[in-house]
Amino acid sequence: MTYYISPRFLNIVSVHITKNFLELPGVRVPLILGIHGRKGEGKTFQCELVFEKMGVEAIHMSAGELESPDAGDPARLIRLRYREAAELIKVRGKMAVLMINDFDAGAGRMDRGTQYTVNTQLVHGTLMNIADRPTDVQLPGSYDANPLHRVPIIVTGNDFSTLYAPLIRDGRMVKFYWEPDREDRIGIVGGIFAEDGLEIEQLVDAFPKQAIDFFSALRSRLWDEQILEFIHNVGIERVGSRVVNSADKPPEFQKPDFSLQRLMEFGQQMAREQQRVETMGRSREYNQNLYWGDRPDMAPGNPPPVPQPEATPQVSSSNGSLQSTQLSPEVVEQLQQLLSTGYHIGIEYADRRRFRTSSWKSAQSITASAQSDAIETVSAILSEHSGEYVRIIGIDPKAKRRVVEKIIQRPAS
Repeated sequence: MTYYISPRFLNIVSVHITKNFLELPGVRVPLILGIHGRKGEGKTFQCELVFEKMGVEAIHMSAGELESPDAGDPARLIRLRYREAAELIKVRGKMAVLMINDFDAGAGRMDRGTQYTVNTQLVHGTLMNIADRPTDVQLPGSYDANPLHRVPIIVTGNDFSTLYAPLIRDGRMVKFYWEPDREDRIGIVGGIFAEDGLEIEQLVDAFPKQAIDFFSALRSRLWDEQILEFIHNVGIERVGSRVVNSADKPPEFQKPDFSLQRLMEFGQQMAREQQRVETMGRSREYNQNLYWGDRPDMAPGNPPPVPQPEATPQVSSSNGSLQSTQLSPEVVEQLQQLLSTGYHIGIEYADRRRFRTSSWKSAQSITASAQSDAIETVSAILSEHSGEYVRIIGIDPKAKRRVVEKIIQRPAS
């Protein structure tokens, strides 16, 4: 299979690698190339394609190797891998690079809940030292007077603003933001479906906001029906013995129907699953650091505020049905503002125990354009949960994130 390499990507990476193997008079060449961009756009895979095309040996490291219970181990490992790459250049007489994948995941500081450890400091310091003295990289406890061959370093990540600023300055790191344009996306996705004889322009245009790995996963999804049929035929209890160390020949499957219609159908299913993950926002419900981050006065351990119900449900009926419920003017105004700006409204409730642990339950989502319907729905829920906490949540349907969280009812003391 022939995969597509973006000309822009090829130019940046090939120039950086070649430049580090040349002696340019009076020119200080940055040792590190930082390739950053949003998740799933194929940064690592494009690098591997360039390495293969140029005949470059790559020594790999991952974000998981940048932390250790023993202080100093990750920094020492970086030096060791760098020296291994230099030895490859010397012994094999071919270009080699040190590549660190997802660097910001291991060395970046995402928020105030991410610890900035000794190892994180040493990793940044070690890479700065190597970038400044690329031919004099020593291991702890030993010294080699012979200069090493210069080894270009390539790091990938999503957000380099989380890294130590002196490391990513221009003298040490060349930054390249990878965002494939339509031509790149068509070329890359065309390589993924090259064996299927599919015109992929319409498919790419149908999912313009999806990353490249979405289309790779989409191609894989079409095999699921045959695999499920295989599991049923073999029996779910015997699948393991049939596919692992089996004396029988491996199972064979027919090529699925890669028609545009089926790809669009499965693609829409995958997109809906993504939307559910993004709109649920469960991390704020289960992670107290996220939930209480913007409300420290209400965090566990602090005295709760004096209960001031913002909505006073009033129910009067011979059979217990809702007759009238009054919302405070502030809540009505909040609902009107959310709906007028196109936001969706979620409603959640919690009893006293669940409120202390931030374990809210979802009651209902409101997408109605009629404000009277929204007010009626909220009033009904307040009556149903009159002795509990109730809050409304404004959801941006385009960005798929929460924009407002407001408690509109608290139980009386």
